[in-house]
Amino acid sequence: MRKKNLLCDVILVADGGMEVPAHKMVLAACSPYFYAMFTSFEERDQQRITLQGVDYSALELLVDYVYSAEVHVTEDNVQVLLPAANLLQLTDVRDACCDFLQAQLHPSNCLGIRAFADLHGCLELLTHADSYIEQHFSEVVDAEEFLTLEPEQVAKLICSDRLMVPSEEKVFECVISWVHHDLEKRQNDLALLMEHVRLPLLSQEYLVQRVEEEPLLKANLQCKDFLIEALKYHLLKGEQKSLFKTPRTKPRQPRGLPKVLLVVGGQAPKAIRSVECYDFKEERWYQVSELPTRRCRAGLCVLGGRVYAVGGFNGSLRVRTVDIYDAAADQWSPCPEMEARRSTLGVAVLGNCVYAVGGFDGSTGLNSAEVYDPRTREWRPVARMSTRRSSVGVGVVKGLLYAVGGYDGESRQCLSSVECYNPEKDQWKPVPEMSARRSGAGVGVLDGVLYAVGGHDGPLVRKSVEAFNPETNQWTPVSDMALCRRNAGRQLIFSYILYKMSEITRILFKMRKNIF
Repeated sequence: MRKKNLLCDVILVADGGMEVPAHKMVLAACSPYFYAMFTSFEERDQQRITLQGVDYSALELLVDYVYSAEVHVTEDNVQVLLPAANLLQLTDVRDACCDFLQAQLHPSNCLGIRAFADLHGCLELLTHADSYIEQHFSEVVDAEEFLTLEPEQVAKLICSDRLMVPSEEKVFECVISWVHHDLEKRQNDLALLMEHVRLPLLSQEYLVQRVEEEPLLKANLQCKDFLIEALKYHLLKGEQKSLFKTPRTKPRQPRGLPKVLLVVGGQAPKAIRSVECYDFKEERWYQVSELPTRRCRAGLCVLGGRVYAVGGFNGSLRVRTVDIYDAAADQWSPCPEMEARRSTLGVAVLGNCVYAVGGFDGSTGLNSAEVYDPRTREWRPVARMSTRRSSVGVGVVKGLLYAVGGYDGESRQCLSSVECYNPEKDQWKPVPEMSARRSGAGVGVLDGVLYAVGGHDGPLVRKSVEAFNPETNQWTPVSDMALCRRNAGRQLIFSYILYKMSEITRILFKMRKNIF
């Protein structure tokens, strides 16, 4: 009836004078805004209502939603749809817009999304954006949006105790870059920002060679005071340091550091459903909700605070199954299945998507890969690798996905080769090989460096470790582990410590000291 303009008793006028006919009764039934308007205000007797600041396309979508209970949120309409839904008090649409924007969070846009959420009072989205910015600080400050912030916004960002940074060097360098972006205007804001840079946490060498030599600091007396404070801190002995407390001597405590370790499924000796959790703070293990089905040799990753268990072997068949664990609810829920059956696969998160790489389907090793987008809830294939790889390790460095070693079912050889996937080009390319063949190696990333730990080279299980630096395009040896290991499961990266689980043994690898 609305589309045919039958019995419509009100015309809504959007910006630009564009008109949308409707029925007052229907609008009032769905929107508290219209209910109040048509029952209590002077507009109840009007047949033409002007809605100031409401975009026509958004109004059309919202009126359609009132009649159909359906709305399609896109990148093109979300910025006009959300404020209009807010105004008209259509909370379900507003929440759908917030969910859409939350799924779109990326280092290149998260600051803009945060500002948008703040402007329109979307508190949950604002909280998620703040958390995302803190956990991806290093990438966020390298994006163009950061350079457009006002000084007060930069100060609020860098004063957070929750920043996930490899070291305070990143915070210092981002402040210098921000000031240099508009030097004449911003150099007077330097002291305001340096007040929140925790210079005492920097190494003495970096303070002397980099900070002290920075021309901007040399010309600013207040900043010199911060530098003197940091140098004085380094002259103190251990007990004296603990008594020397300022806001700049407090270590950051990022939310992103793992608080628990999850061990999912496995073989004991058959595939099992059990899931155990280790609390590092309480130093204890406890059971959580079991997997929906028995699973071993699955791939695991974390995206959006939830754990994905991808593929695996149920004791009879290799599976396509994917399940998602929500720790807050202690509950597993099903996810759309992969296109291929995969066990001993590699799983990683890149660009807010889950990648499943290689594996074994029960007949042969796989060179295929596929990607899951949680926004569309669909798996789709990506380019194939040049080599079949089961028991492959994967890691993501600077927007590229690395497939490390594995086992080639055709030649029946463990592999030393490594391939790198570029999602923008949908293309794999070879990178330098490791010094050793490694099937079932543990693979992790720390400070932009890819580590391959242990693995099987055919006749032997290895305890050796090597690291690949994409900037030098070279593998270099790292100190051996105390024991030989393969198929050692997931790694969790702490800021400078890599915890690695292999059966019931725990190893601490102090990366900075290159010692196991």
